[in-house]
Amino acid sequence: MTHLLLDLPPLDAARFASIEDRVARLLGTGQDVVIMQGEALLPLEGAIRATAGPGTTALNVITGPYGQTFGDWLRDCGATVIDLAVPFHTAVTAEQVRAAFAEHPEIDFVSLVHAEAATGNTNPVAEIGEVVRAHGALFYLDAVASIGAEPVLPDSWGVDLCVIGAQKAMGGPAGVSAVSVSERAWARMAANPRAPRRSYLSLLDWKERWIGGGRKALPHAPAQLEMLALEACVERIEAAGLDVVTARHAAAAAATRAGAVALGGGLEPYVRDAAQAAPVATTLRAPSGTVTSELVARALAADPALPLAAGGGTLAQEMIRVNHYGPEATPGAVRACLAGLGTALAEAGAVVDLPAALSAAEKAWR
Repeated sequence: MTHLLLDLPPLDAARFASIEDRVARLLGTGQDVVIMQGEALLPLEGAIRATAGPGTTALNVITGPYGQTFGDWLRDCGATVIDLAVPFHTAVTAEQVRAAFAEHPEIDFVSLVHAEAATGNTNPVAEIGEVVRAHGALFYLDAVASIGAEPVLPDSWGVDLCVIGAQKAMGGPAGVSAVSVSERAWARMAANPRAPRRSYLSLLDWKERWIGGGRKALPHAPAQLEMLALEACVERIEAAGLDVVTARHAAAAAATRAGAVALGGGLEPYVRDAAQAAPVATTLRAPSGTVTSELVARALAADPALPLAAGGGTLAQEMIRVNHYGPEATPGAVRACLAGLGTALAEAGAVVDLPAALSAAEKAWR
């Protein structure tokens, strides 16, 4: 018996390299790009363990759960970690980063999440990058949620390690991810005796065995289906135009935010300043006295396909997340989410105005 997805010819090195090149073009980068064979946590952790150690002083910016995770990894590597935490309903500012450098001039590593899908905020990476460059620190960026939803420009922003995943705004697979690596970052890894080698976490293995060999022989068997899915995903973005894809996410975010405000019933944006709200997903604060998970469950009971979720961890008590990314960045998905939330709120006894919400969303879509 044959199967369309199983009986495929092996993915060779040339095809693998061509997919890396397309991802590099998506990022507008001339840096090396490595596609790692696992979910984005693989390069996120691998890049930290490759470049940080006991001699590292890291400024770890926390605007959501992932920033907390990065701090844990950095400490586990033996780095001295200075946490810069801001309330999750806001973004960090370049001035706050500059002040941290002034107080701790020994900082030589900065870790930052571009957009936090879990909290709905996005950080001004271009401005922060200028500050980091001025101090000569290595700049590590998690752009997993932002790529495809808003511009991600590692070269012009001075990002040394930029990690992306395809499973959110790109509308692609979760099983592979990529990282762009600057020459400064490669040098830091080579000088780090603790950098993973002969390990699935190792970026240096990819540098030496794959890039150093002219990308002629893969270091291990690739995740074939996921790589082909990534290729198809990038082709789709190229065909539509990256600007079109990011504009669609921005429109979905604006429409969701406007619709939620007009809906009423005590629902309000979790990220207070619209300029700090991420295009990838919109987070909403549930009405006081409402059990958020029950509200989301009511909406999903009526339409299980809605891209709605309660917040994760402690945020589950107060946050609703509208995941209008990838194929869900459409007017129809936004309208359906507003309708589902309106019905759920009405069932909970709140007074809502769904026609006003739908009208506001339509006007905000641009």
